[in-house]
Amino acid sequence: MMKSLRFASAEALVSHPQVALQSLDSVAHNLYPLLFKASYLLEQAEVIRVLLECWPLEEFRLGVLLGPNADQAVDLRDRACRACLEACVRGLADHVLQDRGQQRLQLADLTGVRDVQVQQCPCGRALGRWGRTELLARTCCEVQASPQMSRRSVKVLADLFVTEGNFQVVVRALRPAGPTPLCMCCLSFRADSLDPSQLLQVLHLAGPGELRRLQVVHNVRLHAGHVQQLLAQVHFPQLASLTLPAKAFDMPPVCAPAAEGEDPLFTSIAWELSQMTQLTELNVAFSTLTGKIQKLLSPLKTPLKALDLANCSLNHADMAFLANCTHATHLEVLDLSGHNLVNLFPSTFFRLLGQASQTLRVLTLEECSIEDSHLNILILALSPCHQLQEFRFLGNPLSASALRRLFLTLCELPKLWWVEFPVPKDCYPEGTAYPQDELSMSRFDQQKYDMIAEDLRGLLLRAGRDDIQVSTPVFGSFDPDIQETSNELGTFLLQAFKTALENFSRALKQME
Repeated sequence: MMKSLRFASAEALVSHPQVALQSLDSVAHNLYPLLFKASYLLEQAEVIRVLLECWPLEEFRLGVLLGPNADQAVDLRDRACRACLEACVRGLADHVLQDRGQQRLQLADLTGVRDVQVQQCPCGRALGRWGRTELLARTCCEVQASPQMSRRSVKVLADLFVTEGNFQVVVRALRPAGPTPLCMCCLSFRADSLDPSQLLQVLHLAGPGELRRLQVVHNVRLHAGHVQQLLAQVHFPQLASLTLPAKAFDMPPVCAPAAEGEDPLFTSIAWELSQMTQLTELNVAFSTLTGKIQKLLSPLKTPLKALDLANCSLNHADMAFLANCTHATHLEVLDLSGHNLVNLFPSTFFRLLGQASQTLRVLTLEECSIEDSHLNILILALSPCHQLQEFRFLGNPLSASALRRLFLTLCELPKLWWVEFPVPKDCYPEGTAYPQDELSMSRFDQQKYDMIAEDLRGLLLRAGRDDIQVSTPVFGSFDPDIQETSNELGTFLLQAFKTALENFSRALKQME
């Protein structure tokens, strides 16, 4: 990677922390960003903390500072280094507490860090989104309680990840009792393992007027009544991306039956979504939406760029609407996993991909019952998608020979760089049923798979497409948020199972 003489000089200085700290008073203000990136690259946490304490500029934008620039082309945004990020937050606290008269910092943007599976920083210790949320919240609370509290206030932009484990401290940070030197503002919010009332409370406090991305996932048990209440009571005028958990459109347990063909809750939810004029991403996987897609999507004011309808039990009417609606020609990310697309809806599936071919970058068709006999229609549908960069089709019963034919087509897609393909059905015992459970999925001939995978990589190499990365993550791709909170989520699931057993036992006793 190329770097300027200025950056090399900055590296040389911060590699001697004591010298760097003694020299800061004589460093020009416009060199602070350079010194910060050099310190982050070399993991000089002590220098980072003091740089933030003395930051002389009006803004500190972490993602911008770590990204490529004219002085150093290396991109450090995928280094969620624990030591460096802790030093950033502690340095911000020092900055507002020591209250020098010449301080100009007004905005600290801590967003822009990417969580990846393998950390490239020297220490290899990551601080994930949940950890960053807790650290920032605790620091805000400590600063609020400090007797040295400054009259000044620095606005801190953050991507928050809130679960039962850090809920209380986040609420305290967002609802200070008095003046707040570090004012935490949320641009992206992810919620897991919260009950609906906790979700509503924390979102009210998180500044929903500025929120751009909202992810409510996994163990937040919402039904259509909760979703309608959330969208009606908490307004999100800037929201661009919305993710709802499984079964979010199911009717509440106690709900008066509506007239046939009417669903007032669903209609209300669709209307609330239509008021979000910035919404371009909608992820509603694992919700039963049979026959409801037109009612959900047609009122939206802006075309969607990303749509996740995995395992939503779509029917012919839903697919026909998708293939002909305004959204189709703007889609960049599409997930239709869990639908028998090529067998049940061949013409509408073909038309949908044709409509999206000029924009589609990411396509996921996992467990779609795509067999060797469907290969021709799949190849015809994919061929015009010249913008496609990522294609995932795990869990489909395709043979090695079918995969070879498909890979020959994928070689012709100029921007494709990532493919997740299924274990060929040749590697499983005869008669294996699809879709597979986890146990069946893991029982394949590893040696045979390795030979086929090597053959497919060789095919790409001979076609001059060794830039395409291929893999078979049998049990799903890496999710940094789930990885970070796996212990808490496991405890939550065990408690939910225990509660369900107790309720079942109580019901049995009542029957007796």
